[in-house]
Amino acid sequence: MTDKLTDNGLIHAEDLYYLLGGKESIKILDATYAMPGAGKPFDAFLERHIKGAQFFDIDVVADQESPLPHMLPSPEYFAACVSAMGISNKDHVVIYDQSGLYMASARAWWMFRTFGHENVYVLEGGMLAWVSGGYGTENGPVEAPAQTDFKAGFRPELVVNKKDLLKNIETNTTKVLDARPAQRFDGSAPEPRAGMRGGHIPKSQNLPFASLIDPQTRHIVGAEHIEEVLQSLHLKRDDKIAASCGSGVTACTIALAAFKARRQDVAIYDGSWTEWGAQDAQTPVELSA
Repeated sequence: MTDKLTDNGLIHAEDLYYLLGGKESIKILDATYAMPGAGKPFDAFLERHIKGAQFFDIDVVADQESPLPHMLPSPEYFAACVSAMGISNKDHVVIYDQSGLYMASARAWWMFRTFGHENVYVLEGGMLAWVSGGYGTENGPVEAPAQTDFKAGFRPELVVNKKDLLKNIETNTTKVLDARPAQRFDGSAPEPRAGMRGGHIPKSQNLPFASLIDPQTRHIVGAEHIEEVLQSLHLKRDDKIAASCGSGVTACTIALAAFKARRQDVAIYDGSWTEWGAQDAQTPVELSA
């Protein structure tokens, strides 16, 4: 593996630019995502994307039978979607988003890892970093690539569900971090989705995903800073960690940041608050004082 492909899950725009002219097999995915009513990510992709990129829609590469949004699909369905994008098990996959806020690029990164593909990276700063570096883009629709035969495994340790976390309230064997803003975590601000209760999972701690992003560069903050933050939450190096958020998207930013700090196996609560906080969920909710 070339030294420009790190083992911390992230890649700089300059390094990606030079790799694209080399011998590595690089496949690029635009995983831009927006909350309902906040724009159409695919339109942004058509307007501007990195040359050769395919669009990765987390609402399409998802369990289509689940009533919850963008839930993890089966390994077989994921493999079929990725094969249609022309990605093989030998490829290095680089994922970005238009905002640089890791809204779904981190989610797509986690999905690839969950299905056994380790050669996957997130572009630091996303499209903003790429354009700021003076690297070119293209617009319009892209041609369908040649079909591949991607094989997906499954790593169950990277996923937790409602049943797991209900049990965990009693055992406290997993430390749960909630990526939502503080006001949503403590219940003082309403949830953006209708029909949701306010508050958080009992015994969970708040780690807003935005606090892990440098506001100037849009890069994930340094590994030492990440470790300091995790230690401030009384998390030991060998603690098992699960991350939650509104619907399983920004929780993956916590997983990506922890990966950068060499805590490499943060699990994601896929249903997150959309499942736990629903009025009929029959789950306990805690409010901050």
